[in-house]
Amino acid sequence: MHPEPPTTAAGPPGVLRGWLDALAVVLAGLAAMAVVAALGLWAAGADALPGGGFPSVLAATLALAVGGSVQLDGGAGFFAHVDAGITAMPLTVGLVGALVMAEVFLRQLRFRAVAHGGELLGRIARTAAVWVVALVLLTVGARHTFTVTLGNDLVQQLGGALGLTPEVGFHAEAASTIGLGLLWLLVVLAATFAVSRRAPLPRHLVPFQQAVRPAAFAMLLVLLAYVVIGLVAGLVTAAVHGNARQTAAVLLLALPNLVWLAFGVGLGAQWHGHLVGAVGLPVPRPLAEVLRGTDGQEATISLSTLAERDARAWWLLPLAAVLMLAAGVLTAYRSPRGTGLWRHAVRLGAASAVAMLLVGVWSRVSADYGLSVLGVGVGEGGLGDLLGAVLGNTGTNPLADLGGGTLTLDPVLWIAVPLAAGWGLVAGWLGGLLAAGLGRRGEVTEATAPPGRR
Repeated sequence: MHPEPPTTAAGPPGVLRGWLDALAVVLAGLAAMAVVAALGLWAAGADALPGGGFPSVLAATLALAVGGSVQLDGGAGFFAHVDAGITAMPLTVGLVGALVMAEVFLRQLRFRAVAHGGELLGRIARTAAVWVVALVLLTVGARHTFTVTLGNDLVQQLGGALGLTPEVGFHAEAASTIGLGLLWLLVVLAATFAVSRRAPLPRHLVPFQQAVRPAAFAMLLVLLAYVVIGLVAGLVTAAVHGNARQTAAVLLLALPNLVWLAFGVGLGAQWHGHLVGAVGLPVPRPLAEVLRGTDGQEATISLSTLAERDARAWWLLPLAAVLMLAAGVLTAYRSPRGTGLWRHAVRLGAASAVAMLLVGVWSRVSADYGLSVLGVGVGEGGLGDLLGAVLGNTGTNPLADLGGGTLTLDPVLWIAVPLAAGWGLVAGWLGGLLAAGLGRRGEVTEATAPPGRR
């Protein structure tokens, strides 16, 4: 008899390989996010930040992109005081990071039809552990202090006489950045397994995967289609109006924020919000007018209120209808042969509701600031550049007058999610009928579907 081969080779090297795989996923995602964010911040003018603050603002932008929040604070005793905070996800940055991390994670599982549950949980746990370390480092790096230039000569002289130099600092909140950042990663990995054909699962979960994947993949394509449409519209805008750098900042930082809001509005969903003061996000004119048009009161962002400012907003309705119907057809084409119409409808309805929930949560914006110096507003300086860069401002300095301001944007989820589910139900039903009329073949029957390849 031949002696059994040694088993020690599968020990430490295998463990090391698992951690290197996790590190590769995290580093690839962070590198992609950093490149996109750096280009967007440069286009927004953050390269002119004083005191070498660009790397810190970049780290703060990455923290925001995964769900964290940034607080601004500082002052000079009784002389000056800052009260500010930002919670707004630059979704272009987060989307690129999610796609890259999903791709690298799946490539490590290629050539696999099924996978053991313990192995998958181990990979996810190691990736999450490395990700938490990266988030901790982001919170450490997302910290900087600027010296504020006072805009009033009398106040400037008084501050110098008192020996008080107002300073403004910012930092990423550790709890939200680490906690919500970890949740962001888990959502990304869950979505990866929900939409990808290359994602192997334990054999007993394959039937659930066959039920979820077609509708989930269809909704992912709907959201990506909106991004592509918005990208084309942005490039045309840059070519026509000649504001290439400003438009690039919008595309590189906040494109999904705008186009996914347009998706929700096209379905009939609503957002509430208001804009007071000088904070100016790079948003389309009708949206900015709605937010500013109520003298600081809550405004309702809907298809009708946007169309009051620009009748072209009505096109959001047929666009949403066409793309949702296409999602229904695609769901039917990718589902196992013999799947009933009502199953297509229910599955796409559920996928639409989940997609709208994520869009609503990720599109929230909350930014408030106030910097007073003996009751006098402060002119342009570090704080204005910082907040403008992080929020993606592409106009003039948004904090030229820092008497105070707020910006909020919140979805009405109890309306948006059921509406999306209803659209999904109808689109799934009609899509199944249309696919059948076009000779839908179905991919394979559920009984003969190869495990893990649906």
